[in-house]
Amino acid sequence: MNHQVIEDDNMVLISQYYPDIYTQLVPQQGESKPRRRRKKNKLGEGSGNDQMMMMRKRKLSEEQVNLLEQSFGDEHKLESERKDKLAAELGLDPRQVAVWFQNRRARWKSKKLEEEYSKLKSEHDNNVVEKCRLETEVLKLKEQLNESEKEIQRLLLERCDGVSSNYTSPSASSFSMEAPFLGEFGMDGLDNVFYAQENNYVQGLDWVNLYI
Repeated sequence: MNHQVIEDDNMVLISQYYPDIYTQLVPQQGESKPRRRRKKNKLGEGSGNDQMMMMRKRKLSEEQVNLLEQSFGDEHKLESERKDKLAAELGLDPRQVAVWFQNRRARWKSKKLEEEYSKLKSEHDNNVVEKCRLETEVLKLKEQLNESEKEIQRLLLERCDGVSSNYTSPSASSFSMEAPFLGEFGMDGLDNVFYAQENNYVQGLDWVNLYI
């Protein structure tokens, strides 16, 4: 206290004898940095009852969840009138109902995408298996085609050989048939066929010439 009084007296003396210095000292003393006020925690502002109410709003009962699921199954979109009606029936805040429907739609879309992916993957796997089966079948058919072509060529060659052998056989058969006919009487039988008396030799030759 005495120290503060002494400082005040000194300032009075300085203001009287050194007015210029006093005017410089007074603003410097007046300038002080403003203190920052600490922000109070918002959760701390509310009472314990308010926190309990917030916890109750966040957590839904099993019955409320079932009713919301049933309503979501009927219609995925939530209109304002329907939202207020559900909130009144379930004893919930309309905002909480809207947030629940938003999260539920997100889960539904995610599950739907997973199902679509699984379906497409299954179809893709089946198509790959079918493609492999068809490729194997094509290879088998190509092998069968090659075997058939070889068999056709073999049969054509055999047929050509048969035709050539049949073409040369008639002359040989006819020759073999004519030979016994010409030699039926034998060489000794020619005297009986071409017979002529000694005294009529010329006439006999003329008779033979008729058949030559």
